[in-house]
Amino acid sequence: MDSQNKRNRQVQRAPCFSNVGRRNAASPSVIVIGGGFAGLAAARTLYDASFQVVVLESRDRIGGRVHTDYSFGFPVDLGASWLHGVGNENPLAPLIGKLGLPLYRTSGDNSVLYDHDLESYGLFDMEGNQVPQDLVSKTDLIRKENSEDMSIGRAISMVFERRPDLRLNGLGHKVLQWYLCRMEGWFAADADTISLKCWDQEELLPGGHGLMVRGYKPVINTLAKGLDIRLGHRVIEIVRRYNGVKVTVEDGSTFVADAAIIAVPLGVLKSNCIKFEPRLPEWKEAAIKELGVGIENKIILHFQDVFWPNVEFLGVVAESSYECSYFLNLHKATGHPVLVYMPAGQLARDIGELSDEAAANFAFTQLKRILPNATAPYHPANKLFVMRVDCFFFKILVADSLFSIQYLVSHWGSDINSLGSYSYDTVGMPHDLYEKLRIPVDNLFFAGEATSADYPGSVHGAYSTGLLAAEDCRMRVLERHGELDIFQPAMDEETLIPILISRM
Repeated sequence: MDSQNKRNRQVQRAPCFSNVGRRNAASPSVIVIGGGFAGLAAARTLYDASFQVVVLESRDRIGGRVHTDYSFGFPVDLGASWLHGVGNENPLAPLIGKLGLPLYRTSGDNSVLYDHDLESYGLFDMEGNQVPQDLVSKTDLIRKENSEDMSIGRAISMVFERRPDLRLNGLGHKVLQWYLCRMEGWFAADADTISLKCWDQEELLPGGHGLMVRGYKPVINTLAKGLDIRLGHRVIEIVRRYNGVKVTVEDGSTFVADAAIIAVPLGVLKSNCIKFEPRLPEWKEAAIKELGVGIENKIILHFQDVFWPNVEFLGVVAESSYECSYFLNLHKATGHPVLVYMPAGQLARDIGELSDEAAANFAFTQLKRILPNATAPYHPANKLFVMRVDCFFFKILVADSLFSIQYLVSHWGSDINSLGSYSYDTVGMPHDLYEKLRIPVDNLFFAGEATSADYPGSVHGAYSTGLLAAEDCRMRVLERHGELDIFQPAMDEETLIPILISRM
């Protein structure tokens, strides 16, 4: 464990600065703001194209909303953990394949609602009784076209108002609520806020969903190799000028370059903690304001033995989606006795107000409701001293015996470096907001999952926008340096954006 921590420090504190000095001082320069997947993909591309690149990352680690933790002695992803679309069509496939990283395919079905095959589920009611499989397979979400947009939740209510014969009662109603709970997990938002018209506008790649067995960290480290990465550099101001950009960080230090790629999460942009001078155009500010950002967290429980069914998900059906829940069974994919509780939307916000101890207690209580004979969680007393400060323990009274639970809790909604998990379409807003958020402003370029109209909320979406921003930036900067004769505009022909006019 000590050697693992040493390697982690090496990645964080010395991300290979030795190559920086060999760059030509006159070569084009770019500042990349954000060391997540999008930012590192952009920086890697430009560095390989002989640009001078510096990455400014506010955290004390790279990866952003991708965070592989080793506190249990094996990798567990606290953030993104799936590759959605296990096939050659996925832009990340060549890199993952080259690294030889194993994936566990959790579904061959590309439907958002049925994003995992039904046989991989073990559904239980609140009393611990298993839901019959034939009832599950007959339950479906009914979508009705309307002249105006509304929330998914409202649309379902309208269908039942107009067609009482379709109304579900009893256990059927509870199973429907569980599927809504799964949809809310997909979008990290409540069904009452998800757009009916836009919820299925993303492009779902073929090949199902692959869980990264060794986590995403090897991919992040590969992208970061050799880059000039400044950790603990929180950007507070970006000034764009006719001849370049000046970026100021929290401690007052400034960085100057020909251009900047902004790859911070949508939640950070929404918080206005980064000042733009001059202000961004109104259409850009509107896109930031009107796109939704949701919350999904993970409460990871590590046990000594496996006592649950050999299914990929354990689900709890209830009267409302808020009361429903589910656990990801990591043992099936990784061989480790770990369950991951994944609250989203309002439930995630409410649990986020609890202490980590109380949040883990809540998750274990949910598990005890469906599996009353849940055994004592893992407590290796001889290994307590190697656990990092972000791995906590607490004691819970179960069956008059005192046990200890080893757990990890994520905080994507309250984390100042993310302020949310990922983006989604809100009611009444057009899907092209993603594209508007992506379009450059002068020599500022934007990347991240919230700038991907085709793959929002996904790792490969973030990666793709990083590559695209790097190419747009490269062409713009080289044109200004007189090294490019033909300029390819970054703007999509179908997206109408007011022309940015500067004053003499």
